[in-house]
Amino acid sequence: MMFQTLHSESELDHIIESNQLSFLYIAKNNCSVCHSLFPQIEEIMEHYPTIVPGYVLIDELPGIAGRFSIFSAPVLILFIEGKEYLREARIVHLDQFQEKLDRLYQHFVLSYSHSRYEH
Repeated sequence: MMFQTLHSESELDHIIESNQLSFLYIAKNNCSVCHSLFPQIEEIMEHYPTIVPGYVLIDELPGIAGRFSIFSAPVLILFIEGKEYLREARIVHLDQFQEKLDRLYQHFVLSYSHSRYEH
């Protein structure tokens, strides 16, 4: 799934609140790490089709810095049912990030599919 660029806090809220699994990539304009890491994160996220990804430039939405306690960029946040479950910031070790994401994703998908069939 392609990353949707979010231009307002209401768009950001909508992605987090209306999807069981959502992911934010929060970047800054003049951040070389942000721009070099993003294509690699896009590639990783292709393996998780039920996670809805959003891309945010903190320069456009400075209010989210305080709201999400962001002190550097990039920041990667996975939300499960509106709650933050995984956060990586600045220096992201891709292998470790993917392992953590995989564990959470598998756990959520398995537990969700079991709970749907128990009713």
